[in-house]
Amino acid sequence: MKKLTIYLYRVLLFIIINLIIIILILFMSIKLICSNISPSAKELFATTILETGQLKFLANIFLTKNEINEILNKNTLKDLDQNVDTNLINLIASKSDIEEEIIIEKVSGPSFFGKMMIIKNPQNVFVGSTYPFSEYGDTLENIIKKEEAIAGVNGGLYVSNSGKSGIPLGVVVQKGIIQSINLQGLKGLHLIGLDNNNILKIIDLQNINSKEEIENIIKENNIRDAICFQEEINDKNNHFVKLIINGIEREFDGLGSGANPRTAIGQRADGAILLLTTDGRGSSGHIGATIKDLIKVMKDYKAINAANIDGGSSSCMYYDDHYEMSSITFYYYNSTWRIPTAFVVKNQQ
Repeated sequence: MKKLTIYLYRVLLFIIINLIIIILILFMSIKLICSNISPSAKELFATTILETGQLKFLANIFLTKNEINEILNKNTLKDLDQNVDTNLINLIASKSDIEEEIIIEKVSGPSFFGKMMIIKNPQNVFVGSTYPFSEYGDTLENIIKKEEAIAGVNGGLYVSNSGKSGIPLGVVVQKGIIQSINLQGLKGLHLIGLDNNNILKIIDLQNINSKEEIENIIKENNIRDAICFQEEINDKNNHFVKLIINGIEREFDGLGSGANPRTAIGQRADGAILLLTTDGRGSSGHIGATIKDLIKVMKDYKAINAANIDGGSSSCMYYDDHYEMSSITFYYYNSTWRIPTAFVVKNQQ
């Protein structure tokens, strides 16, 4: 018994020593990245880490406030003020002429791998949710099954609370019914969803301050299904929404964004919906996709309009009873990350 105890102590000591070594290596590596040896690596680290939900504190550990602000000022997104021109989307008039097929294709870039889901019939895409909302969200898989759908990707912004993730932020509309308006004074909110004509709308809500105004916008734009994401670049929030509007690509200075797992939605001129999910944060050695990567992939797939939605550890894609892509974080791997909303695709009719 005594020998066994000594053996266990030695194993435990070995594990502790190795953990300390790993932590020291990581610390020194990040310290080196944040030095001025490679300004581009330093900028990529800062812009990437500031987009995370739980790891933002690392930027403040290794960089001064002035350094962070300088990096953010050098890597900025230019405004894309245009509103979606519905005349650029020419939906096939007859439902019988629209293919019901769902196509999934692999995409990749220097620092990411991903999958693009193409839904030929846009009326098959709608918002799935855990409504009535509670403290806890649910897995993408369960949301899809609840809605009797076959496929989907994660959706909009939500309160990140110790993995509970059940309260959506911004607006949630499902099948014409407003399920939630939860503004909480957030800056840069954008409504992203489909109208009754099955056209993808990306609507800036930045100057909207009341539920009544939100309700009017939803009514005026005939919104049937939508979620919200945030456009806010500072040392606390580092999110972006618009990628392409009316065929015009968003411009940016420097990197524009960090590299992270991403989820994005777009629409082609023929009405087909594009749902994109990428990996990152160490998965297969990939750090993730940047705004430049998202724009390129959406442009390659002929998107007329496209928006970035919630990403990071939430990013996942599900189809036909299995995960095509699953959420990744530095500290946690779970293909069933809890979320309150999703864009889902109903079964073929």
